Amino acid sequence: MQYREGAGGEKWSALGFGCMRFLRAGSGIDTAEAEREIRRAVELGVNYFDTAYIYPGSEECLGEILEKNQLRDRVLIASKLPQYLINSAAAIEKRFQEQLRRLRTDHIDNYLMHMLTDLDAWRKLCALGIEDWIAEKKRTGAIRHIGFSFHGNTAMFLKILDAYDWDFCQIQYNYMDEVSQAGKAGLQAAAAKGIPVVIMEPLRGGKLVSLLPESARKRLAESGQGKSAAELAFRWLWDQPEVTCVLSGMNSLDMLEENCRVASAALPGCLSEAERSLIADLRTDINGKLRVPCTGCGYCMPCPQGVDIPGAFRSYNLTATENRVAGLREYFQNVSLRRDPPFPSQCVGCGKCERHCPQHIPIIQELKKADRVIRPWYVKVAASVARKWLFRKKKETGA
Repeated sequence: MQYREGAGGEKWSALGFGCMRFLRAGSGIDTAEAEREIRRAVELGVNYFDTAYIYPGSEECLGEILEKNQLRDRVLIASKLPQYLINSAAAIEKRFQEQLRRLRTDHIDNYLMHMLTDLDAWRKLCALGIEDWIAEKKRTGAIRHIGFSFHGNTAMFLKILDAYDWDFCQIQYNYMDEVSQAGKAGLQAAAAKGIPVVIMEPLRGGKLVSLLPESARKRLAESGQGKSAAELAFRWLWDQPEVTCVLSGMNSLDMLEENCRVASAALPGCLSEAERSLIADLRTDINGKLRVPCTGCGYCMPCPQGVDIPGAFRSYNLTATENRVAGLREYFQNVSLRRDPPFPSQCVGCGKCERHCPQHIPIIQELKKADRVIRPWYVKVAASVARKWLFRKKKETGA
């Protein structure tokens, strides 16, 4: 495993384990599979594990596995304060103590202010005494390093970067976000201040692999580079010395093994000119096809009306990056056949989703467009008939 210099001169694995997307079984996390993956990740040299208060079951799962396998002292835990839920000084301490219990530890190595999108959110925390609270936690060792995760534009990132003496930060960054979000300018500004940068969404929630348009897939196959879409995207990141750690939401041993292989070899300056040219062409292909720049992060959820916003946009994008039938089929199977399907037509325009969207997507407007495409009249009729039949049959068989 390759290591890069993190906060306090620590060595952080270039590949970090993102714990938001543990494989799920039924209504919860498949803990047996998660345990296999975490144990193997540590064996392969991964020492950075990222979770958050709002990731369902994630902190509990990670804490249980680390304790059971006596791995706590071999890893760095990164978790996050849900600052958007905080309205008092007491609430800060309450959430933190709850996280310690979930993680079964007496300290969190890297603690982040989760999803800062503007300076006002940080100022609100400062008014509640967050700076004194951080100082006390660092003095006692309950928190070792303090940082923030960011979604927003470059200008606002730079303001937040200068607003406090941060130990590290976390940004969304990939070859499609080079000039959006914090962007390359933000990455380099943090590095110039000596602040390690952790990367999230390196594959835009998997979209740089699973939703590549056909033209991009063909280009990749005929390139002669012999590298997968995921490997190229990771190499693009690790090629940059300012990147400290890249998080990947790995949920299979095969994915873990492959990502560790790439992480071990992709040193700064590793990218060839042929690879740079290929990535530039892939970027052009993608920009020409994607309907909505949704990463599937889920910050827009839950919708008060129950709309599955990421699900709708994924299928909507699929109609463009693959074909219309593929998008309709996925939405029909994954959403339309639910007992109470959360269709886009249920949107009442309250705007809650748009206020939380890191990509600043005009969700209300785009949902209307998506609904027209992924639910034409004949699909609505077919889905209605299928639901009636499906759930009537379950009732008859006692299901």
